[in-house]
Amino acid sequence: MPKAAEDAFDRRPLHQRIAADLRDEIMSGDLVPGADLPSTQRLKERFDASNATIQKALQVLKDERLVIGRAGAAVTVREHRQETVRPADFGRPAEPGMPYRWLTEAARHGKHGSIRLLDVAEVRPPGDVAACLAPGETEVAVIRRQLLAHDGHPVELVTSYYPIELAQGTALAEARRIRGGTPALLADLGHPPRRTVDRVSARIPTQEQYEALQLPSDLPILRTLRVVYTDGDRPIEVTVMAKAGHLYELQYEFAEEGPGPSGEPRGT
Repeated sequence: MPKAAEDAFDRRPLHQRIAADLRDEIMSGDLVPGADLPSTQRLKERFDASNATIQKALQVLKDERLVIGRAGAAVTVREHRQETVRPADFGRPAEPGMPYRWLTEAARHGKHGSIRLLDVAEVRPPGDVAACLAPGETEVAVIRRQLLAHDGHPVELVTSYYPIELAQGTALAEARRIRGGTPALLADLGHPPRRTVDRVSARIPTQEQYEALQLPSDLPILRTLRVVYTDGDRPIEVTVMAKAGHLYELQYEFAEEGPGPSGEPRGT
């Protein structure tokens, strides 16, 4: 067998491979919320596995909050499936006097959103963040780390970095919540967000991310590195966002280039 083919063999334990296949069927909608998973006997036949291996695979899915079940009863797909997050809903400054858009969007979807401020400090930014800041603003930055939750369940660990020259002497450098969120504050400070660039990758969670998000295993997280620019294309905020990859997906929408039906340029 060619070496490449040997390297391609799935070396994960059988129960993890079984959980991976069932997880994909749940997340893709082939197994819909409320549906029972196939019986243990059928799963044993399908995967040529022992009863103990099937039970280990099902426990993985229970720990991931994808299915529910108890001894002697069918295992059922939970109503809470992978949720779609639209980043464009949160980037604009909130209206005067209104909460941060992440909170209002949660309420619009029937959830109670909450934000817990974990840390505010002056730090040396990591390499990828420093590379996104303007020259001369990479030595020290003000960091704001927050944990966002829905109905008490952690959703996203958010770590934002601000050039120290911009943040010092403002609410950005204070250990308190900012009403309306940082986009509104930045606009009030004369630095309105004009352009946002996201770089999304899948990562194995760090220890901090694993604990903050209460992850059940080392399933990949969705990591977004976001850079917000103001007038003159100056970067004013660099944020690292981490959320559980098996519970959330990101949706971006793009308008087609070229003139619209009326002959006017299309919006973006």
